[in-house]
Amino acid sequence: MISSNKIRWGILGTGGMAHNFAEALMEVEDAQLVAIASRSQISADRFGDQFSVPHRYAGYEKLARDSEVDVVYIATPHSQHKDQSILCLQAGKAVLCEKPFCINAKQAQELIALAREKNLFLMEAMWTRCLPAIAKLNELLSQKIIGDVQIMLGGGAYMPEFDPEYYLFNPDLGGGILLDAGVYLVAMASMLFGQPIKIQATGALGETGVDEHEAILLTHAKGEIANLYVSHRAKSSPDLTLLGSKGKIYLHPPVFCPSKITVSVPGETDSVFDFTDVRSGYRHEIIEVNRCLKQGKTESDLMALDETLAIMRTMDEIRHQIGLRYPGEAEAL
Repeated sequence: MISSNKIRWGILGTGGMAHNFAEALMEVEDAQLVAIASRSQISADRFGDQFSVPHRYAGYEKLARDSEVDVVYIATPHSQHKDQSILCLQAGKAVLCEKPFCINAKQAQELIALAREKNLFLMEAMWTRCLPAIAKLNELLSQKIIGDVQIMLGGGAYMPEFDPEYYLFNPDLGGGILLDAGVYLVAMASMLFGQPIKIQATGALGETGVDEHEAILLTHAKGEIANLYVSHRAKSSPDLTLLGSKGKIYLHPPVFCPSKITVSVPGETDSVFDFTDVRSGYRHEIIEVNRCLKQGKTESDLMALDETLAIMRTMDEIRHQIGLRYPGEAEAL
């Protein structure tokens, strides 16, 4: 348990996500950014100057050993999440690891086992779980406003400029649309229905060998269905619709940070809940991590480690069905 007024954060990586996270840290009263690490001193110093970070390191090991850091945010490419999380856990640090948690379930299991062995906090940075919009959604579902939810329809498509070295197209960095964007949808289905009992997926790999689009059909224990798609070959705003026995709920784009929720029940006026003032989920997940650390928790109720592992297993099976393996993985996932 951390009893100090401020939780002291370190960040591994100096890319776009790290910058956004650092900006969010400045908005959280009981959070303080004390350390930044990059592969180069120049990058660490540039980041440190921008955010007035006192400790700046070339190399991740030095930050992991920094006694003034309570918790580390992993903001590096997907393929580095496992090793860098292990580095920090071995050094006794709590860890918030950016999604996807790891490349596959085997890696995720290793991280979770280590965190539990050392009795350290570990969480996947699935910010969606921490948002006011999702808290409202869960409230509406608990009230059975649309009855029992039977179907989830969701997806999104965007076309980044092709660059084989860019992480989305680079298999060495864990690229592809599923791990980058599809994970939000799989995680939402998991939150609503639990782990699927049947998984059907189809998709296509691009010239660099990563997945560029897929359609996913998940069947769950009580017969609920999640019908999902993600694509780098088309354009469509990412949204989500839940169909229940009495009506429907629409999560306006973007699904990973819904701007509005509309509840439609036949014969009644639509109810609209506005969340356009929430620009991202970084601040909310920081607040959740700080809360957990101050209460001495080793995982969050909003994004439990067993569920993170179950989501990774679902993603493994999707990749198996579409024929996507990353460098270093075994023939069979």
